[in-house]
Amino acid sequence: MELFYYLVFGGMSAVVAALELSKNNKDRISTSSAFNSFKNSYLLVYSLMMAGDWLQGPYVYYLYSTYGFGKGDIGQLFIAGFGSSMLFGTIVGSLADKTGRKRACVTYCITYILSCITKHSPQYKVLMVGRILGGIATSLLFSAFESWLVAEHFKRGYDPQWLSVTFSKAIFLGNGLVAILSGLFGNLLVDTFNLGPVSPFDAAAVFLAIGMAVILSSWTENYGDPSENKDLLTQFKGAAVAIASDEKIALLGAIQSLFEGSMYTFVFLWTPALSPNDEDIPHGFIFATFMLASMLGSSIAARLLARGTVKVESYMQIVFVISSAALTLPVLTSFLVPPAKVKGGGISFAGCLQILGFCVFEACVGIFWPSIMKMRSQYIPEEARSTIMNFFRIPLNIFVCIVLYNVNAFPITVMFGMCSIFLFVASILQRRLSAIGEKPKTEEWNMLREKNTEDEPLNEA
Repeated sequence: MELFYYLVFGGMSAVVAALELSKNNKDRISTSSAFNSFKNSYLLVYSLMMAGDWLQGPYVYYLYSTYGFGKGDIGQLFIAGFGSSMLFGTIVGSLADKTGRKRACVTYCITYILSCITKHSPQYKVLMVGRILGGIATSLLFSAFESWLVAEHFKRGYDPQWLSVTFSKAIFLGNGLVAILSGLFGNLLVDTFNLGPVSPFDAAAVFLAIGMAVILSSWTENYGDPSENKDLLTQFKGAAVAIASDEKIALLGAIQSLFEGSMYTFVFLWTPALSPNDEDIPHGFIFATFMLASMLGSSIAARLLARGTVKVESYMQIVFVISSAALTLPVLTSFLVPPAKVKGGGISFAGCLQILGFCVFEACVGIFWPSIMKMRSQYIPEEARSTIMNFFRIPLNIFVCIVLYNVNAFPITVMFGMCSIFLFVASILQRRLSAIGEKPKTEEWNMLREKNTEDEPLNEA
């Protein structure tokens, strides 16, 4: 079955190369040299930040197991990470709007470097602190950098459509190429140089430190609403008002939570789905194949976003339906394909079919990221961008914690079926967002924000 892996990887590599090389003027957005310099500077930092994240991913579970911890203890460490992202990360990430997005990005680097350092200790309490720090860093990674980029883009007077160029390139590089190279580099450190499972975390800290140096030396600061009379609680209330008063923002948050919740659940499920009878599968190579599929998706998204005739709200309905269908494959194969009777061995025929379906899902993930970034830049008010984006992650983190806690309580087919339903619901909500997206933005956000400001002196009195 090794030939199958190479055929899938080689086939997708050829398609990605063909898509990139065949781009014409219709598939490219004409930009200025000043913007290209700004874009490349951001992409360098974003790629370094993602390298720091991707280097750790494949070795977290493995490192904990080498320290002698069982599945239950490791599960609690993972839950602590997502719980930290939900609680502390929401607070720290929301401070970016007030204290500055550049400072928040530097805080991400420092927090994640400290998390990497804790991996040198086999003490459970120290590792727990590391997971809490990692959860905070994750919230900053997925809010502060995008918030800084959008604000800086508009502050410099660049065309709003050019944002989609940066978004699609960031996903192509950061979530595709960098992920593949990080996996190969981590494998080189651990298996080839025999430096141990903690070495990828040391390498991640180095990349994060380099990225932090670039941020400190070249980025300017920008803010959401820097009003001195606004405390954190007022920011939270303002963000809640924005979500409650604008159906478009609420729909966007629900869509994001449904898709990302399904995506993170998939991360935990794909390994047992492909090896239900302890089949010997090349995890690293399959991971690289999935990342290549994500690159394929981001390349498709770049073409779609470059063409003004296709609205992001329209094509994402189709993407969610396709992703929903892709995650039904494990359910269908469990009924239609007889299970293997022998333990071990190579991947089964059902596993091969599932890999193809999972590649389709990963391609949808590649389309999703730049597209959701584009929609967030359109619908989320600048004053509370980081705060609202972190609010969106609260239901996501709750969902992932529940899944992790009950991962052994339900059959794997039930979990995939649940994800498929969530993705289909996301397509319905996306259809609603497309229908109301043409309407002018509501003014209630500004009106209610002003009202909250006026009420503050009364509350203090």
